Amino acid sequence: MPAATPPTPVTGWGRTAPTAARLVRPRTYEEAVAAVLAGGARGSIARGLGRAYGDAAQNAGGAVLDMTGLDRIRRIDAEAGVVVCEAGVSLHRLMEVLLPLGWFVPVTPGTRYVTVGGAIGADIHGKNHHGSGAFSRHVRELDLLTANGEVRTLKPTDDLFRATAGGMGLTGVILASELQLHPVQTSLMTVDTERAADLDDLMERLSATDHRYRYSVAWIDLLARGARTGRAVLTRGDHAPLDALPRRAQGAPLRFRAPRLPRVPRHFPEGLLTRATVTAFNELWYRKAPRHRTGELQSIAAFFHPLDGVPHWNRIYGRGGFVQYQFVVGHGQEEALRRVVHRIARRGCPSFLAVLKRFGESDPGWLSFPRPGWTLALDIPAGLPGLGGFLDELDEEVAGAGGRVYLAKDARVRPEVLEGMYPRLPEFRSLRRELDPDGVFTSDLARRLNL
Repeated sequence: MPAATPPTPVTGWGRTAPTAARLVRPRTYEEAVAAVLAGGARGSIARGLGRAYGDAAQNAGGAVLDMTGLDRIRRIDAEAGVVVCEAGVSLHRLMEVLLPLGWFVPVTPGTRYVTVGGAIGADIHGKNHHGSGAFSRHVRELDLLTANGEVRTLKPTDDLFRATAGGMGLTGVILASELQLHPVQTSLMTVDTERAADLDDLMERLSATDHRYRYSVAWIDLLARGARTGRAVLTRGDHAPLDALPRRAQGAPLRFRAPRLPRVPRHFPEGLLTRATVTAFNELWYRKAPRHRTGELQSIAAFFHPLDGVPHWNRIYGRGGFVQYQFVVGHGQEEALRRVVHRIARRGCPSFLAVLKRFGESDPGWLSFPRPGWTLALDIPAGLPGLGGFLDELDEEVAGAGGRVYLAKDARVRPEVLEGMYPRLPEFRSLRRELDPDGVFTSDLARRLNL
């Protein structure tokens, strides 16, 4: 068994609520089994690259299994577009290896620095959910280490698979998986960009044209008020075909490059993200966007992961960290979305990272977040006065509309509100009790929400 560290502070990407845990980094199945069986009274939780925003990969007083040591790509079928890899492999690494072969990961969130195990445990979604669904839809099978030390191979038809997809690591440790990939001809994107004057204009454009695009997202200005409330910049696109590339680029169409800028200083100056500074940024960002531009060629990094170019960008929010609040409400609940957007605008939340997307059909995972409808995500400095009470009010609005918040980004939702958001939560808890009666797998999130 690999040696564990002394209790070490662990936090999510939002850096809001660190707790101390013993870190263990297994490199083989056998080491992972040994680490789980030796987890102790406070149990264990798996962790990838630490991009869950809240407390999902923390375990106060217990063990945290750093799965990045299981990072081997075992097999690639370049004809069928299938890869078998261990759970600690990052999406970045998969892109480096697979793009030259003409394949792309089926779903990517706003960062490529997430592990495959984390992608399944959070059942991540991307700009293509309206057509492709969440990550678990593309998993053909996975190996799961359960509480008794057994490694089970699961298919999408298994209840335990459905509980694991989006289950936040609470059914066991994902060790490896087999993924179906998406074919591409180039490593560039062809992108259309346009402005929307307000929220209604934005929703109308997304509803009318999303079916034309594989990927679709809108940056939304949540500080704009009055007639401009909800104004936005839409960015939609698809993988560029070979004949869309200029002749000079056609010789190496699948080359993948990901530039990186200097990292944010460890101690970023406090108080820079105020309503005034973010208002100025949002105005500049909206005005610099083209009113309507089609067919622009962009790199994969620029289109999907612009913030990955700034290492440790989460430090921009200062020592207090930030909260990312993401919710979904169904089609037919557009008025609830309008009310939430107007409330955020009136409150003056200084958020420059806010996106609106449309979701397609629900995914098989019992606790998977997406459902058909509208999802809004925004970052807010954690030290904003009265933020907790304000977000509690938004929770009530979302729950009243039949919506839900995203567990992979949550750090503060109340357990009594969560009950109504995830109707299959009782089944999840029942399976957990049957599979893991001693609570071998647990986390700060699980204890907070009684999962």
